[in-house]
Amino acid sequence: MTELEKGPTGRRRGRGARERILSASRQLFREQGINRTGMDQLCAAAEVSKRTAYQHFTGKDELVAEYLRRFDPSVLSGVFDRTDLTPRERLLAAFDVPPTTPLCPYIAAAVELHDPQHPASQYARDYKKAVAARLADTAREAGAADPEQLGEQLALLIDGAAARTRVLNADAFPAAAAVAAVLIDNALPATAGDDRRPEEVSG
Repeated sequence: MTELEKGPTGRRRGRGARERILSASRQLFREQGINRTGMDQLCAAAEVSKRTAYQHFTGKDELVAEYLRRFDPSVLSGVFDRTDLTPRERLLAAFDVPPTTPLCPYIAAAVELHDPQHPASQYARDYKKAVAARLADTAREAGAADPEQLGEQLALLIDGAAARTRVLNADAFPAAAAVAAVLIDNALPATAGDDRRPEEVSG
């Protein structure tokens, strides 16, 4: 039999408290920001008591860090682990971001928190380094002469497009993808850059 607890409404609830807290944080942090979301509001949305919340998280700082960890633990596996695309195509697929996608949560958290030592800021920094590393690994697979440099350049383009899309409320990723294609093809040997599909070459 599962252990039960009482939420703020007095109803008995199962062990899903941690997941409900994280689900509420995901919604509220994205909708109104980290700093404007208090633990009282999070607990009300998750239907748990504050005592229960602090049994799962030592404080809001730990909750924010876990909120970020849950977003993309495998670092864009839906792009970089695809076997149906060539390395060059995987690099460009990283720019295939719907214009309705909210601002990158890692950028948003780093901007809001201001503290580079905050656990969430540290995780955001580690995540951004991991994205650049995956881009560099794929660039190396594609045959780039300096894959680390290309990885950093593409990571910068992705983050710039994300911020510009949010600020201008206009999709900046197509323009970023066009710049990325030039960078990629300039970085690859002629034979490696020719893995484009026929329609790309003829179009």
